[in-house]
Amino acid sequence: MARPLPLIVLLMIHGVSSADWGVSYSPLHICALNDSTVIMNCTYTYPTGHQIEKVFWSKTLVKYNGEFPDLSNDPEYSQRLQYLGDKQQDCTVRLSHVTLKDSHMYYFRFITDKNKWIGAPGVSLTVTGDFDLQVESPERVTEGDSVSLTCKSSCALTDRATFIWYRNSLKILTESKFRNTLILNPVRREDSGRYSCAVDGHTHASPDVHLNVMYPPRNVSVSISPSGVIVEGDSVTLNCISDSNPPALNFSWFKENESSAVGSGQSFSALQSGRFYCQAHNQHGSQRSDAVTVTVKVLGSLLILYTSIGVICGAAVIIMMLIWGSRWMKKRNDTQAKMNHPRPDHERRNAYDVELSDPVYENVTAFRLDDCEPELDSSLYENLPKRL
Repeated sequence: MARPLPLIVLLMIHGVSSADWGVSYSPLHICALNDSTVIMNCTYTYPTGHQIEKVFWSKTLVKYNGEFPDLSNDPEYSQRLQYLGDKQQDCTVRLSHVTLKDSHMYYFRFITDKNKWIGAPGVSLTVTGDFDLQVESPERVTEGDSVSLTCKSSCALTDRATFIWYRNSLKILTESKFRNTLILNPVRREDSGRYSCAVDGHTHASPDVHLNVMYPPRNVSVSISPSGVIVEGDSVTLNCISDSNPPALNFSWFKENESSAVGSGQSFSALQSGRFYCQAHNQHGSQRSDAVTVTVKVLGSLLILYTSIGVICGAAVIIMMLIWGSRWMKKRNDTQAKMNHPRPDHERRNAYDVELSDPVYENVTAFRLDDCEPELDSSLYENLPKRL
């Protein structure tokens, strides 16, 4: 009966647990940054009827004076090690201000009133002062989707590591519950840009990754060149402008109150009066613009208008000149008659002493040939000489 005992002890040392004894670590491998804090999560089980007398952590499976060394008694660990567990099932421990020398295997040891157990293999801790970061992101996403960007490290950092996110080199304020994940839900076109991540307390950042957010046409509008008023026979060019990603390549033109398209392409030449609008398309959707007005002036009507205005103004000038000449002749005859029948000196009046306030002069000075110039759209003058 004495032979099986060394085998049982050997199994306990290497952590091969039975149904009643065991220690579990989560995770089994921890990578931490220099001077950071590490939490080693741990649980343990033992048979009923046992009372826990002592619990501690050790970093070796070699006994000294018949027992494994307790880290809490080690001067290099005593001020940095804090046991967070209990004497029932939880054996979690926290190690702060880790250094490169702390890279080691760690084991949990518990002693009952009837037996002893050490959790082997233990948990592996790797402390590093340098590491590589990389952002994992989909290359192209569509506006409205839920997008996750993940900051990956060559070292599997602990949950205590705090990640910082940047877009176009500017820090992003985020409340994501996943420390190494940036969630954009829903993603917007403004979210397009260069993203990188870093770990708080360290200057090293990941390379930039470009996030390209695709979206359908927006802010579609129509520009007119040269203007919206043209002479019959000429044309006006309409251009369709839109904001989209990728850029819209398909454009359709419509005349208001007509169901079928009247043209295609980003530019359209309008030859007739009406209200026109365009519709821009890409693979993510489409949008139409507001309608713009095009007015075509008939050349014959313009000639009639100019002729009528010229005749009216010419007749007015002739009439005014006749009235002025008639009154001036009458005035001169009256003056001549007075000179033939002189008055007393104090009543005499020179024939050329004509007051400018006389009604005849009022009529002449009040009339301006400029009044006969028609007030027309400047664009009519631009187009008229071409037709004449």
